[in-house]
Amino acid sequence: MAFEPPQRLVRALGEAMPDGGAEWLDKLSGLARQAVDLRELTVERVQAPGGRSSLVLLVRQADGTPAVLKLAPPRARPESECAALAHWGGLGAVRLLDADPALGVLLLERLHPEMSVRSLPEAKALLEAAGTLRRLWVEPPAGHSFETVAARTERQAEAMRVGAETDPEVAPLVDAALVARENLLATPPGERLLHGTFRQSKVLAGERMPWLAVGPDPVVGECAFDLARLVRDRVEDLIAAPSGASITRRRVKRLAESLDLDQERLRGWTLFRAVESGVRARRVGRDQDAELLLEFASWL
Repeated sequence: MAFEPPQRLVRALGEAMPDGGAEWLDKLSGLARQAVDLRELTVERVQAPGGRSSLVLLVRQADGTPAVLKLAPPRARPESECAALAHWGGLGAVRLLDADPALGVLLLERLHPEMSVRSLPEAKALLEAAGTLRRLWVEPPAGHSFETVAARTERQAEAMRVGAETDPEVAPLVDAALVARENLLATPPGERLLHGTFRQSKVLAGERMPWLAVGPDPVVGECAFDLARLVRDRVEDLIAAPSGASITRRRVKRLAESLDLDQERLRGWTLFRAVESGVRARRVGRDQDAELLLEFASWL
């Protein structure tokens, strides 16, 4: 069976990697066959459109139990994802069944990929997503090697500075986002293990629990950083709404209160993450996404 990567994955790798991920993509079919044969899996199909960072296969184990086989390139940090899923142990997140993180192979319990929290009405979706996120915020394991929020955002900040130099139009928002980051890191609250890339589409319906998170890019830091990405979910609807700015500010307040977080810290991280995503989208030619994100950021 050919394991053809979905175009969404190919496009994302093209944006993120200098060679467009060509080396990894060339090896992908052989890697998938090896992982399938080693675990005696039966492949049902490739999940499409799938994610932007990995190939996902719907499979069955030798005893007929449904599962998911995920194959990720090194830049997706599969070792870190594996370590986080193992630490959560299925509490709030998909359960890890087997893994070879050095090869980017993870075997996961099967959820319902066609049913994410995003399919719910907005208010209900935010409530369920926030509840799922709360369960993930645990003490990181002793001696962990997870990236910190400070380190990750420093890399992002450097790219934002370069973007502002080559695109003066975004410079005021970049300056505001960088100041917000500096202030937030100056007085950090307690650290937790965070999902890192949490949003509504990362929460899928399950059997043993109603909703479980998938696809973490884990990081250790303050909880407001994790929640910030959720604030801008359905950003296209916010931009289209006549009162989008006021809805956004109310959403920041409501989410902060629901998870007992400082509203200003959530606002600051939401600003930083929206500007960072907007500058990155602009850099790779996704101009429409960049416009939405930067307008959203201007409301904060």
